[in-house]
Amino acid sequence: MYTFSYYKTVLIAFLILAHVNLIGQQHPNLTLTQTGVEQIRKNLGNVPFFDSHLAEVKAEVDAEMLTGIHVPIPKDMAGGYTHDRHKRNFSMLQKAGALYQILQEEKYALYVKEVLMEYARIYNGLPIHPQPRSYARGKIFWQCLNDANWLLYVSQAYDCIYTFLSKKERNHLEDDLFRPFADFISIENPQYFNRIHNHSTWGSAAVGMIGLVMQDEELIQRALYGLKKDGIDKNAKDNDGGFIKKANEKAGFLANIDAPFSPEGYYTEAPYYQRYAMYPYLLFAVGLNNMRPQEKIFDYNNGVLLKAVNTLLNLTDTDGEFYPLNDAQKGMSYFSRELVSSVDIAYHYGDKNPGLLSIANAQGKITLDDAGFAVAMAIEEGKAIPFSKKSMEITDGPDGKQGGITILRAGQVENELNLVAKYSAQGNSHGHYDKLSFSLYHRGEEVLQDYGLARFVNIDQKNGGGYLKENKTWAKQTIAHNTLVVNETSHFKGKYELGSQFHSTKYVSDLSSNGHQLISAKENNAYEGVKMHRTLVMVEDERFENPLILDVFKVKATDKNKYDLPYHYFGQLMSTNFDVKSLESLAPFGKKHGYQHLWLTAKGTATGKIDQLSWFSNNTFHTLSMASEPGDTYLFTKLGANDPEFNLRDDPSFVIRRANTASTLFVNAIETHGSYSPVTEMAENTRSKIKGISILMETEDYSVISINLAEGASIKLYFANNNKNKNQSHSILLDGVEQQWTGPYFIQTN
Repeated sequence: MYTFSYYKTVLIAFLILAHVNLIGQQHPNLTLTQTGVEQIRKNLGNVPFFDSHLAEVKAEVDAEMLTGIHVPIPKDMAGGYTHDRHKRNFSMLQKAGALYQILQEEKYALYVKEVLMEYARIYNGLPIHPQPRSYARGKIFWQCLNDANWLLYVSQAYDCIYTFLSKKERNHLEDDLFRPFADFISIENPQYFNRIHNHSTWGSAAVGMIGLVMQDEELIQRALYGLKKDGIDKNAKDNDGGFIKKANEKAGFLANIDAPFSPEGYYTEAPYYQRYAMYPYLLFAVGLNNMRPQEKIFDYNNGVLLKAVNTLLNLTDTDGEFYPLNDAQKGMSYFSRELVSSVDIAYHYGDKNPGLLSIANAQGKITLDDAGFAVAMAIEEGKAIPFSKKSMEITDGPDGKQGGITILRAGQVENELNLVAKYSAQGNSHGHYDKLSFSLYHRGEEVLQDYGLARFVNIDQKNGGGYLKENKTWAKQTIAHNTLVVNETSHFKGKYELGSQFHSTKYVSDLSSNGHQLISAKENNAYEGVKMHRTLVMVEDERFENPLILDVFKVKATDKNKYDLPYHYFGQLMSTNFDVKSLESLAPFGKKHGYQHLWLTAKGTATGKIDQLSWFSNNTFHTLSMASEPGDTYLFTKLGANDPEFNLRDDPSFVIRRANTASTLFVNAIETHGSYSPVTEMAENTRSKIKGISILMETEDYSVISINLAEGASIKLYFANNNKNKNQSHSILLDGVEQQWTGPYFIQTN
């Protein structure tokens, strides 16, 4: 016989369990919570930054609702009507759901309900999307990736109107739309869902978000840990050439946090795709944080998700545009909707970094949820301070040991010089073959560029908005970047499987030594029998208007090769101090590995001394000074050959060619100087201050370079090629004079 005490214990346990379940079933509680809604409603009219954005969203959604319900049968690629219509639908549904919670106007809930009911009516009868372009075709869109976008956004809308719907209506939506949708992008498309890639991050987050709203534990576990079934073709590749993750390997949301992020939050696919992926990463994390706090998701992997936001913001130029590393569309910036959300979440759920508030203020928008309101309130309270971007190193790989990115910055923001050095891992299927490459920016404008991707995103006329074939034949190839090409062949022969096995290695760096900054890295696997070592130095010297960039590229090879070192510059060529002959007829520069896309427009012959090329862009002058060798040739090219559909920009480039050579050393200097006013028509400081570059010593162990200035002074770089110990003493003899220093390098100015 049970005692009263027993029944009392059982009753208490039942009540506790019921209370826990009740908390878990509260709505909204995904990204917008009940507590957050109450605080927002209480402060409406008192937080101008929030109120203005709320009014903007309300006007947008009200105008959209007047046009009626539009759920067309899918047929188009990106940029087509049906694609853009369904994309607009999921955005409007998310916003309408938030408006319903904040303003308590039922018209918004009715709108969300009616649109979702129309999707539920057609979904199960929809075939696979008719455009056969993707390795994983969706139903609503041409690829599962976009279907996952839809589900992730719409899950937020469903959470907001959950209690507005009857149980019957919820059952109908869940049985005829949401669960079939989640099953389709996961179980029915394991080649999409079960991999390590930004695509599958969207998939796992979407399945997890709708699982949280429906309290479907099976979907949540599937999202977190991936599918547990075998049967994926291990030789299958996606449409970008990347291998698809096997189903019996680690997959799911947590694996997609573990594998691509470095300890400080660099995403191996590079900033453009990191920006895109941060939305599902952080939105699902917020949902887990609010509905399953026991997961402690923001502490997972040492809190890498929130660290990633800070890292991503630092991967932008003066104007907030992301450096276009790997596949990347130029112009993408922290003004994108993904970064609006990321900044808000990082502030609210992170350490309340006041620098993030200045970014949010510049963005001029916030999200209509708990995080967005917290940011708006903090801005109103005057807590914002400028976000500080400094020179920094960012490692690649989950252990931080697969190379990385180094950003050197100098000067005031309005006149800032940025150098971005890349010595990272391949970057999955979005990676480029550009080991030891770099790009240079002045005042937010490119001086020496990285081409980025060959694609017109969401522009239907250009391959339906998808990747162009020239992305593989040009944009990914080594010659498209500012780095060394050997025998007109891309690094790793342009083969993804080979390139993915290796990464470059940082040799040494110094971001704050006596006003000078340096990054040096090595690559020993891009070519058989060739070892490459590049050192980039930012020399701050009052005799130069802007820091001088010194580029030292050491090559050690067992056989003689043909070396091409390109510099992809922007602007109008001003002058050269060597003879240049324009070609009367154009011909492609080469036959493959990207060379086939370059027109050879002119040739120059090295003087064997110092050769200089000057160009003009953005009302500023730039000079490339080269320590040439007898036999060097200079090749002027312009992009556009073998491009019948005009898919490539007609950008210029300049190539230093050194043929029939084994081991060698390239030494070049880049000056950014002077100005021109089209109003006053006055030009200032238009010429180089360098009159010579000398290689004073070049051995296995040491390289010594002298930059000789027009005024008679010099800048010397002493560099230890194989000993990076900062406490090691070095002594060398030059022209009978002993020079001593400690550490891997020394810069001497006089």
